[in-house]
Amino acid sequence: MNNEDGATSNPGFSSGHTSNDLLFRLRPESSQKSLNYEIVAQSSDEVQDVLNAPPFSIGPYLIESGETRLLTTISIYSERGVNRDQVRLLYMNAAAVRIWKAMGRNPTMVGAQHRPPRTALLMYGVPFSD
Repeated sequence: MNNEDGATSNPGFSSGHTSNDLLFRLRPESSQKSLNYEIVAQSSDEVQDVLNAPPFSIGPYLIESGETRLLTTISIYSERGVNRDQVRLLYMNAAAVRIWKAMGRNPTMVGAQHRPPRTALLMYGVPFSD
């Protein structure tokens, strides 16, 4: 394929990225409007407490609070971290972050991005969509 602008042949752009990632790289002003997922880091101490795992705590919390309708709005992906301070990374949409904070959790936010990376697995809730 002949590409005159060189955007897709750029060695700094991984083939694992999506077309939206390329768009946001080429037009950064668009990306600020679409940071749908907050990145939450959990330390080794945090992951030892089962209540810090959304699948074990969010559902019961929403049932007890009578807010089960929110179950269909939550999207949380998980990925292994790289060090002791970030053993697990959670990619949480806005609804999930609000619920997590309402549960009394104090998440360590380390960033935000349009969607979770392809290497992250759906941990809880519904998959992302554009």
